[in-house]
Amino acid sequence: MNKSVVPVEVRSVLPLNAGRAIFLGNDEKVFVIYVDEPVGVAISMLLKGETRERPMTHDLTVHLLTALGAQVDRVVINDVKSETYFARLIVSCQNELYQRKIIELDGRPSDCIALAIAQKAPIYVSGEVWEEVEDRSEVLRQIKENDHAAGDGGQEEA
Repeated sequence: MNKSVVPVEVRSVLPLNAGRAIFLGNDEKVFVIYVDEPVGVAISMLLKGETRERPMTHDLTVHLLTALGAQVDRVVINDVKSETYFARLIVSCQNELYQRKIIELDGRPSDCIALAIAQKAPIYVSGEVWEEVEDRSEVLRQIKENDHAAGDGGQEEA
């Protein structure tokens, strides 16, 4: 089994009727994960460095991790089944109780991506998923061109 991973970053966040499209990729390929509106908004805000008056769920989680001496080490989008993506959140902690402990948690890719952005942790895609996903680079390029030509500010850049 191939254990390789491919580094990716959020390339764009686009609003949809019922959520957001998160475009992830690198110079080789871009793919899209569809997420619900609240997490899509949180990812957009994190990318822009915006905050709200009160902490959002992802902010609270980051504060909790920090208080426990833990941080997001990395995120790996490790599987896709019927257009549903799966991810692993890798957290490392070092505090007065542990020399160093690594914890791997199952999570929705959208939540894991939000936490990775909040803590400036890398995002990876497993080699198997990378080979399976369809390249949407051209779709993203066309959307950007159309938005630019129309002067539309609806697109959120990463």
